[in-house]
Amino acid sequence: MNDKKQFRYFDIIMAVFVTILVVSNIASSAKIVDWGVNLFGLKDVRLAFDAGTLLFPISYIFGDVLTEVYGYRRSRKVIWTGFACLSLSAFVFWIIKLLPGEATWQVYAGDAAYLAILGGMSSGGIVLASLIGFWTGEFTNSYTLAKMKIWTEGKFLWTRTIGSTIVGEFVDTFVFVIIACLFGVFPWSLFWSLTITNYLFKCGIEGLMTPLTYKIVNKLKKVESEDYYDRDTDFNPFIL
Repeated sequence: MNDKKQFRYFDIIMAVFVTILVVSNIASSAKIVDWGVNLFGLKDVRLAFDAGTLLFPISYIFGDVLTEVYGYRRSRKVIWTGFACLSLSAFVFWIIKLLPGEATWQVYAGDAAYLAILGGMSSGGIVLASLIGFWTGEFTNSYTLAKMKIWTEGKFLWTRTIGSTIVGEFVDTFVFVIIACLFGVFPWSLFWSLTITNYLFKCGIEGLMTPLTYKIVNKLKKVESEDYYDRDTDFNPFIL
């Protein structure tokens, strides 16, 4: 791989990818959405999920595009960049939590409101769950897509985008929810509801976005003159 090759859109895609990660992480801590629907007729399995789920699946679409066009090695760089930015955002929210609040703000909002809504962004449980879930899920997604591209000889893109998402989103969702529940961020009573609805919703978004993913991938391959195959790639995620 020529690491010095210049691309027109790689940096832009990375910037949007990281923005989506940070915003979805804040939304996850801020609100849990309940559409008032029971799945499969089960009382304890409702269509409820953290608000970040509305946006987070798009990051997997970007992850698919990055790996499909630019290869696993460059995708690995983006994943680590996202990991660093998520860590930085958590640190900033932690600092804000420690700072004294202004008197007028304490009246109409206050530390209690901040801790209830955004305090999770600096709490060990949600931060750990978000970071580990993101890291394991994104690398699983990227690895699966890169391998499937070789197995399919670059054909049937939809099998790679959907297949890698099915695997990656399962790892991400399960790891995130179980760690969050272990640290008391979410009650265990919501474990299956959050896990199942998050997973189904994320995979559903990926499926619906497949036609758009095709257009973006094909356009980027043409504009960037790149269609990388990870035949000789070292898939060690810790290589920076």
